[in-house]
Amino acid sequence: MKKKFAEYTDEELIKEFQDHNTLECYELLVKRYKDPLTNFVYRFVGDRDVSTDIVQDTMIKFYLNKDSYKSIAKFSTWIYTIAGNLAKNELKRRSRRTIFSIHKSDDDKTIEIEDKKFFSPDRVADSVIKNEIIQKALLKVKEVYREVVILRDIESFSYEEISEMTGLSIGTVKSRINRGRAQLQKLLKHIYNE
Repeated sequence: MKKKFAEYTDEELIKEFQDHNTLECYELLVKRYKDPLTNFVYRFVGDRDVSTDIVQDTMIKFYLNKDSYKSIAKFSTWIYTIAGNLAKNELKRRSRRTIFSIHKSDDDKTIEIEDKKFFSPDRVADSVIKNEIIQKALLKVKEVYREVVILRDIESFSYEEISEMTGLSIGTVKSRINRGRAQLQKLLKHIYNE
């Protein structure tokens, strides 16, 4: 009995999409990666609307350039590389466009990922406040460190996968993660010393 597409691995889906242009496979990959990529890009650029646009652009690039994916890498590595490059381009555009603060306005909402566990309202409020503080601190970490810290500590990619995505050596990846964590730790020191 043939497997249903929903049971396919990411790599099997992209292969099917490449070989037979099966749109259902493309749509399944988009569904699997839309929310994680949005979270990743949001952590990187700090703007919900821009993050949504970047993820849409990522999915368009994925569709148009599906044949550039090679099975030597995991699909997740390939798609995160595309999203990461688009996020970096957005930050470069911002730095050329304006010298004003890149802080989001107070009326912007934070992306919330639903957690199936039950939390009491006070724990939820505390968690939301800490998440906002962490996000603001993360945006203050130098861009070269921020990307690898997000990929490692938030997205849980291995050093090898991050190395592949960024084109950096594993040693450089580890060094940048350590430096990024150190910057973040300094910025967040007051939260944990209360």
